[in-house]
Amino acid sequence: MKNLSLAKFGERLSVLCIGAHSDDIEIGVGGTILRLLAEGVKLDVHWCVLSASGNRGEEALGSARAFLEQAESQSIELAGFEDSFFPSQTREIKNWLLAIRDKVVPDIIFTHSREDEHQDHRELNRLTTNVFRNHLVLEYEIPKWDGDLIQRNAYVPLTADIMERKVALLLRHFATQRSKDWFDGDTFRSLARLRGMECRAPARFAEAFTIRKVLLA
Repeated sequence: MKNLSLAKFGERLSVLCIGAHSDDIEIGVGGTILRLLAEGVKLDVHWCVLSASGNRGEEALGSARAFLEQAESQSIELAGFEDSFFPSQTREIKNWLLAIRDKVVPDIIFTHSREDEHQDHRELNRLTTNVFRNHLVLEYEIPKWDGDLIQRNAYVPLTADIMERKVALLLRHFATQRSKDWFDGDTFRSLARLRGMECRAPARFAEAFTIRKVLLA
C-alpha cells in the first residue's frame, strides 16, 4: 500500500481540530498530533472545543496545552454550547464556525465522524463539512457504549511510545471522566490496536479516520 504523508520533517502544516466536548479531540486525533510533532513537522494548530465550561473547560485547556507543547503555534478556543443539544443550536454553531473560517486557513481539518451515534458529534460533522467545503477533512472516531464503530479508509500508525503518551495525557487531564466505565487506557489501546491490525502498523497501533474527498495531484 502506498503511503501518503500529511507533512514531512521541517515542513509547516496548518491544522484545525474541532471537537464537541472537552476530551474528543484528544481521543480521536491526539496520537496523530503527537506523531506529527515527534517527526519534526512544524504544526500551527487551531484547537476548538464547542462545549467546555467550568471544570470541563479547565480540563480542555490544560490538555490542549499539553498535547500542543511542541507545536510551532497554538490557538485554543473554548465555547459554551449546551452539551447534548447541538442540533437545536445549529444556527449559533454554524455562525461560530464561520467566524473560525474567517480567522484560519487550515491545510487539514480533523472533526467528528458523520456516522457517530452522539447527536452533538453528528451535528458538528454536518456543520463543519458545510462551512469548510474546500478543505481536506479527516473524520475521527470516539469509542462509546453505543457501539458505532465502522469501517474506516485512512490510518495513521502510532509508535508504542506515542500511544502511551496519549493515554497518559488523557488520564492525567480528564479527572471528571475517570468514573466512566469506558474511560481508561484499555479502551484507548484496544481501539488503536484494532486499527493498527487493519493497516498492519509496524508498532501495532494506529488511529483511523474517514476521508470523504481527497484531491490527488
